[in-house]
Amino acid sequence: MAETDHPILVWLRRDLRLADNPALHAAASTGRPVIAVFVRDAQLDALGAAPKWRLGLGLAAFGDALAALGARLILRSGDAEDVFAALIAETGATAVYWNRLYDPQARARDTDLKASLRAAGTEVRSFNSHLLFEPWEVATGQGGFYRVYTPFWRAVRDRDVAAQLAVPGAFCAPATWPASEALEDWRMGAAMERGAEVVAGHVNVGEAAALARLDAFIAQGVNGYSAARDLPAQNGTSRLSENLTYGEISPRTVWHAGARALDQGCAGAETFLKELVWREFSYHLMFHTPHITTRNWREQWDGFPWRGDGPLADAWRRGRTGVQFVDAAMREMYVTGTMHNRARMIVGSYLTKHLLTDWRIGAAWFADCLIDWDPAANAMGWQWAAGSGPDAAPYFRVFNPDTQAEKFDSDAAYRRRFIAEISRAPGRDARDYFRAIPPDWGLTPDMPYPAPVVGLKEGREAALAAYQAARA
Repeated sequence: MAETDHPILVWLRRDLRLADNPALHAAASTGRPVIAVFVRDAQLDALGAAPKWRLGLGLAAFGDALAALGARLILRSGDAEDVFAALIAETGATAVYWNRLYDPQARARDTDLKASLRAAGTEVRSFNSHLLFEPWEVATGQGGFYRVYTPFWRAVRDRDVAAQLAVPGAFCAPATWPASEALEDWRMGAAMERGAEVVAGHVNVGEAAALARLDAFIAQGVNGYSAARDLPAQNGTSRLSENLTYGEISPRTVWHAGARALDQGCAGAETFLKELVWREFSYHLMFHTPHITTRNWREQWDGFPWRGDGPLADAWRRGRTGVQFVDAAMREMYVTGTMHNRARMIVGSYLTKHLLTDWRIGAAWFADCLIDWDPAANAMGWQWAAGSGPDAAPYFRVFNPDTQAEKFDSDAAYRRRFIAEISRAPGRDARDYFRAIPPDWGLTPDMPYPAPVVGLKEGREAALAAYQAARA
């Protein structure tokens, strides 16, 4: 068999798109047969209920997109080293390409696999697909990494962002396609149970849908983004986090669209680009300080007297704290699979400060419930809210949910949308919360709305007292 006849295996992970997909583009450009592969391994099985279910939808859509170009998505289960050893033996492939991931678990797995493949004589190439800049490409004047966002933004805002890669015109098929497992047999949505039916009405799945969402935002939303992004009752954000998470759109595509809007004088475009770079910053920090995902980023917080799990955390989880902004936000997550960014700040601050509950409890719950869960953004967001992370909100800054509601939900539209108990005629989203949650929570829309589990003034004072005691 001539070298040009040996297939290239392209390992897909969080890059479920055809356009601007460096690994797929490089493989197709060789003119050799290309076999796209997705591996269900222990890391995939460890995903929470909502992200695993949403990933399954993305895989189905991407498989269809490949099929339209005469290609296939091959699904295999098992340890990555075993899967690729088997596929190489079956297909005669002599190369494996993939796009890089940056969380600690993926980096360890990929490093081991790369060493194993190269030792066996297989060519391995990896590419940047998930970020604008590799984490090691952005350094301070002293050669270190950035710990504060604003200097990071200044360091990258004027850098050239690579041009987007085109969709491969066609894929060369192998002489024989290897066998593939059936996606439905993986039961990716099993843990979602009845919540899947509710959240399914709010998802935006696949590359075409992601590009359409970006186009609509640039045309209709980016100009007013700076103000509208803080109003949870309005459709004022791009809502692209879901698609960026699974790589259904590339950050370079989003950046270039925002940059064009900025050049055209759109008032909110720079703020939008800053939010995209905040995502970059979270990955920069996760790469350089991987403990951010599991431990306090600031070691001096290790002695802070966080509460563990218990009734207060349960009230927060169930959207029954008696604080309307907090409860509306939690219910939004169960109904839509996502949560408005300002609401995430509020519920994070409330759990860690008013309820003095360990941020890792909140982070783990988000990892189970958010369809746009991202390892870097989740860790960064929770440690920022708790005060234990880099560039964090000072601990003495305790968001008052009622004050935040008055400022950003002045007509209570957001709260009424998701809390049935405060409305005489609750709408569909408010009612859907009760359809989505586990039946064993025993909640019904005719129950009275609860009194606050902790007074906001008392909670704030307790948080500040705990902080002062820990410092002392």
